[in-house]
Amino acid sequence: MSHNFLSMDTKILIIGACGQIGTELTQKLRETYGKNNVIASDIRKLNNDVVNDGIFEVVNALDYNQIEHLIEKYKITDVYLMAALLSATAEKNPAFAWDLNMNSLFHVLNLAKAGKIKKIYWPSSIAVFGPTTPRDNTPQYTIMEPSTVYGISKQAGERWCEYYHKQYGVDVRSIRYPGLISWGTPPGGGTTDYAVDIYHKAITEGKFTSFLSENSALPMMYMDDAIKATIAIMQAPSEQIKIRSSYNLSAMSFTPKEIAAEIQKHYPDFTIDYAPDFRQKIADSWPASIDDSCAREDWGWKNDYDLNSMTTEMFKQLKENIYA
Repeated sequence: MSHNFLSMDTKILIIGACGQIGTELTQKLRETYGKNNVIASDIRKLNNDVVNDGIFEVVNALDYNQIEHLIEKYKITDVYLMAALLSATAEKNPAFAWDLNMNSLFHVLNLAKAGKIKKIYWPSSIAVFGPTTPRDNTPQYTIMEPSTVYGISKQAGERWCEYYHKQYGVDVRSIRYPGLISWGTPPGGGTTDYAVDIYHKAITEGKFTSFLSENSALPMMYMDDAIKATIAIMQAPSEQIKIRSSYNLSAMSFTPKEIAAEIQKHYPDFTIDYAPDFRQKIADSWPASIDDSCAREDWGWKNDYDLNSMTTEMFKQLKENIYA
């Protein structure tokens, strides 16, 4: 299905384009809408594809005037706000995490309220759920008592998104990402990142020590699916977006034991052992599986990858691109 008819008047600004999701999202948006219609931005200029392969601007997500200037300069219609301090980092610096995660959102919501942009994409996370949330097949509407700084800021952000939509008609759209698995970004020590690291270790060492126990199930998604969902929710007609807080999104759930068994189909001698650490407690407070039927019904979400096909693809890409 071609969306090229959209690119005539769609001008996109990505804030936080050099992050884990931003990097791959920027590439896909440039392919979809054309390089000149996608402005990537981040707090600093790195020497990477995001910076070198298209238009790039340095911007501080906390500076309203800088963002407004870029929106006017490039006649921006859609903003993807991907800048955030993630779970592990946020715990170390709660005040800054709150400031960055909340005020960057307010700036973009207020620019939309003022009629300067048409559409906003803002990511939420399964971190909005907490230890009191039903863990299996977590529903769209449920108890949310997040216990991390990151989760608290994402839950508050969801409420503000819905408020700005109801009060001011702001067209803001959001997805609660599960754990994301990508060959293109190295594991960064997050709670779900073991599921990236394990593929690297299977190739390089033939063994892996998991910091989660063998039966810790967590919702996961291959990065290609996350990017696909992000662009799909933004391309959907406004009337199909019935939830303006954030949509549950799911592709698969698995345990360390299950991913190890899948890897052994490719590397029969691969072994795994278990040494749970502090991240076990975080994992135990998160859902084991997610009910995303609202996203499937409202705007036609459908994942392409399950554990089997993702594992095959991960090894293919890692061998071609990283360990060639």
